[in-house]
Amino acid sequence: MNILSQIIIVFVAILHLYFLWLEMFAWTTKAPKVFRNFPKELFPKTKTLAANQGLYNGFLAAGLLWSLTIRNPVWSHKIAIFFLSCVLIAGLYGALTASKKIFLVQGLPALIGLLLILSSF
Repeated sequence: MNILSQIIIVFVAILHLYFLWLEMFAWTTKAPKVFRNFPKELFPKTKTLAANQGLYNGFLAAGLLWSLTIRNPVWSHKIAIFFLSCVLIAGLYGALTASKKIFLVQGLPALIGLLLILSSF
């Protein structure tokens, strides 16, 4: 895997670690400043749901970082493609159901990473 692909994978993983932190640990304190369109009175009521969502973001980050530690290049690519595809699908779903901005923040970096990996075969 080339260095640019690895940089994008690390970037996407860091984004998802940030989402994990925001949704699991800062949902009622920092998240209202990030999600300004979400009614403030719903943050305490949805804290458990957000934490569950944050945990899934952590799994995505873990899988992406794991892909960088695999020595077999074929499996490293396959694992990276799988987790970047999961992120891309989540970004597309979020754009269709919640906000187009989700695709720009989440889906586009994953798509770039996928294209870089697929072009290096």
